Amino acid sequence: MLAKLVEMTDVMIMAIDLDYNILAINAANADEFERIYGVRPKAGDNILALLADQPEHQEQVRIGWAQGMRGEPVTFVEDYGDPTRVRPYYEVNFRPLRDESGELVGFYQFVTDVTDRLRREAQLAEAHDALRQSQKMEAMGQLTGGVAHDFNNLLTPIIGSLDMLQRKQLGNEREQRLIAGAMQSAERAKTLVQRLLAFARRQPLQPVPVDVAKLVTGMGELVASTTGPQIKIVVEAPDGLPPAKAGPNQLEMALLNLAVNARDAMMEGGGTLRISTRVEDVRAGHRTKLRPGPYLCLSVADTGTGMDEATIARAVEPFFSTKGVGKGTGLGLSMVHGLASQLGGALVIQSRPGLGTNIELWLPQSTAGQEAVRPAAGTSELPATRGTALLVDDEEVVRISTADMLTDLGYAVVEATSAEEALRLVNTGEHFDLLVTDHLMPGMSGTDLARAIRTAKPGMPVLLVSGYAEREGVDPDLARLNKPFRKDELASSLAQLMTEH
Repeated sequence: MLAKLVEMTDVMIMAIDLDYNILAINAANADEFERIYGVRPKAGDNILALLADQPEHQEQVRIGWAQGMRGEPVTFVEDYGDPTRVRPYYEVNFRPLRDESGELVGFYQFVTDVTDRLRREAQLAEAHDALRQSQKMEAMGQLTGGVAHDFNNLLTPIIGSLDMLQRKQLGNEREQRLIAGAMQSAERAKTLVQRLLAFARRQPLQPVPVDVAKLVTGMGELVASTTGPQIKIVVEAPDGLPPAKAGPNQLEMALLNLAVNARDAMMEGGGTLRISTRVEDVRAGHRTKLRPGPYLCLSVADTGTGMDEATIARAVEPFFSTKGVGKGTGLGLSMVHGLASQLGGALVIQSRPGLGTNIELWLPQSTAGQEAVRPAAGTSELPATRGTALLVDDEEVVRISTADMLTDLGYAVVEATSAEEALRLVNTGEHFDLLVTDHLMPGMSGTDLARAIRTAKPGMPVLLVSGYAEREGVDPDLARLNKPFRKDELASSLAQLMTEH
């Protein structure tokens, strides 16, 4: 019975003497040996002689058995077989074989094919790595978004005050130059914060149908002037592509960031920068891991230095950069990645050292049936009549700056440091013609305040001011203004708000 079980088991069993002669072998071991090496072993054969015409395999088998011949139990995992084909992995257990007197007469092995097990373990490890990376990026996004929100609160009074000083032309020519320089730095800080918010997927977005091919073609000259004459620009944007769901300004910034990265990768000897667009119906299992459906792909490919796998893995992390000190913020790719995620798309990086890089920005196709257009920018005049504005913000410096702007626009301003205080003022019967409120505040939020005010005073215009694009819990019909802002941006938002009331 025992011999029958040994013969029928899937575990591969073989015993040899000290000269590598086979003493016993079961069917599973003989079958696998024949499958790998093309020769079927049997009891009495010399295992090394069977592989005399395959010296590489003969040496590997000899080394394997040599480990077992040390006289102690040995277990190891190794791959065997033709290097040009898929090599299975085996867990090999060697044990010494002794006669009745205890003298060592040979060795035997138990071999198990663990290829599938190792594959599953590798897949599990890959999934764990992906989860850790996702959790790390999520934590970095939350931290970055919070920091950016605080910076927007700091920038709001700075930009507002500098804007007022510029508009009123205060100071002499030298002082005006200093004010202009300070404003330029503040605007650069504002752009940096926008990139941080883009990575954190909290940038203000108003997705509209965008003609990506037209946008790419229109930016050709700007990209060429940015990259310089040593780099050849090739644009492949066929007509007739359906519109993508995107924010035009953010998409332009994303394309410019990708072009600048490509330029920096080709700084030494120049090269070719190819920008192309296409539409593709993504199906399950696609490399983008997107939901099935129609998408537009914006591809930016260069012939630069390329990236290795380790660099690709960290490429979208904020502040990670392979450029020298002072040559980049490390936020370009993270901004593009955040934009793609926020729009329901994806960013795919394909690169090899010495061969260049291809970065694909995948955007969902717009479901709107209208022609893709960019909204025209402009500022409407505010109505001649003004009134009393209730201004709510827990940050004093933001409140002071915004109050000055509202005063310049002709409003009498009543300030409140919290939503609860503002609600008490309204409930006492004081009349207000406008509510301008921050969204995130300790206690009651600006959105909750707006709902309460609309219940008590239906029809009162409400403008929600926000440091980043909070969506959860925000009424979609509330007019919004993003920090930091200038007086003309506040005036434009109020003009549009008043025309709706």
